[in-house]
Amino acid sequence: MALLSPSILSADFCALGRDVDRVIQAGADMIHVDVMDGHFVPNISIGVPVVQSLRRHTDAFLDVHLMISQPEKYIDAFAQAGADLVNIHYEAEGDKAELLRRIRALGKKAALTIKPCTPADAVFPYLPLLDMVLVMSVEPGFGGQSFMPESLPKLRALRAEINRRGLRCDLEIDGGITLQTAPLAIEAGANVLVAGSAVYGAPDLDERIRAFKAL
Repeated sequence: MALLSPSILSADFCALGRDVDRVIQAGADMIHVDVMDGHFVPNISIGVPVVQSLRRHTDAFLDVHLMISQPEKYIDAFAQAGADLVNIHYEAEGDKAELLRRIRALGKKAALTIKPCTPADAVFPYLPLLDMVLVMSVEPGFGGQSFMPESLPKLRALRAEINRRGLRCDLEIDGGITLQTAPLAIEAGANVLVAGSAVYGAPDLDERIRAFKAL
């Protein structure tokens, strides 16, 4: 069974605590927190104070995705704010191996994300340092985009390499994940699904999460 990580990018920011509680109570496994800096991606979303507030409000696992150019400046702050997993981009600045080791030294799970333009094998050297790999199936920076099927061969390649090495590393997919595209991602090897508008935009949120979990 795949894990579900609803993205709060699609939640109601005027009632963020309520919307986090709703998805967790309905059966979601973690909360996906999209941090955008307006430089690495075009949009600006949220920062450390929101993660701090979420941490005070909930015990849910916070899956914090840093879509920022210089993650080395912010890793410590997000870790201290209460992130359970800190996820940086392969395409961001800095020595990725050093940054991943730093995340782990802070007692957090470490993840690495690749954009649609980055090949799967770019991640292979870092796999021993990773608790999760995230494959973007849209261009990062905007919610509500359509799923890019070219992400599926990347998932297959990463799952095969993770299994070949006998590693315990989750494989997450983010972008255009719906009840129609999620089975394709799961078949290709993903075991963590990020869904934003497909969850928070559903007419019946509880039923939608049950449907995702049934996959």
